[in-house]
Amino acid sequence: MTSPTAGAVDIGSAAALMAPLTELVVEAAHAILAVNRRAMSVTDKSDGSPVTEADLAADRVIADGLARLAPEIPALSEERVGASAPPFKGSFFLIDPLDGTKEFVAGRGEFTVNLALVSAASPLLGIVCAPAIGLIWRGLVGRGAERLSFTETGLGVPEPIRTRPAPKPGEAWVAAVSRSHGDARTEAFIQARPGAMRLPLGSAVKFGRLAEGLADIYPRLGPTSEWDVAAGHAVVTAAGGTVTSETGTPLRYGERTDGFIVPSFIAWGDPAVVKAA
Repeated sequence: MTSPTAGAVDIGSAAALMAPLTELVVEAAHAILAVNRRAMSVTDKSDGSPVTEADLAADRVIADGLARLAPEIPALSEERVGASAPPFKGSFFLIDPLDGTKEFVAGRGEFTVNLALVSAASPLLGIVCAPAIGLIWRGLVGRGAERLSFTETGLGVPEPIRTRPAPKPGEAWVAAVSRSHGDARTEAFIQARPGAMRLPLGSAVKFGRLAEGLADIYPRLGPTSEWDVAAGHAVVTAAGGTVTSETGTPLRYGERTDGFIVPSFIAWGDPAVVKAA
């Protein structure tokens, strides 16, 4: 099995793609919302995670759209990962057509469509769309991040967003935490910050809330997949934050030969505190 390769996309080309990619993600969001959750079919993948009609509908929309908008750039989706093998070189799209399927199946609203453009193993552009909430967080590294609303009739006016400075000594940290994927190591990390307040959220909504300054940190010290992280990584970085490994080193995408796994990560609103962590 060979791995797709494309030349690195520059920031100007990525900027030109932001508007049509946003429209594509919104189209996928509407495809998800059109699915009747009470009547939809739900099956389990080989790893035991659920997949629904909505996951597959959003994936079809995005696959068709990317083939039209940027056919020269390879695309890796969670729902089509079996057709791809690392490493991915140059630039590629990294997609989770429905992040937070468990939230979706349970009838909650914190699920997202995640789309990232990775260049030279680092996320350059990211779009995180929360269909049930009607919000989009998007960012282009080096050009800034913004939040906008959307409805059936169109997109709202983009609002610039930025992460906030880390709490001063004696002030409480706000940690974004998963509703569905808690673990002892992550909890210990949060407890090391006395008085830390937890903000429970589903899917990549955590990255969006961090990027707009409603949380200070989002630790995930258990394994997850690259398509769960890359879009939020780009948004947080574009908003002034950073996303690192536990040891503070940069995360890289499309290179691991043991699958598209992120062993753990920490998203920081204030990069200045990473070395002090």
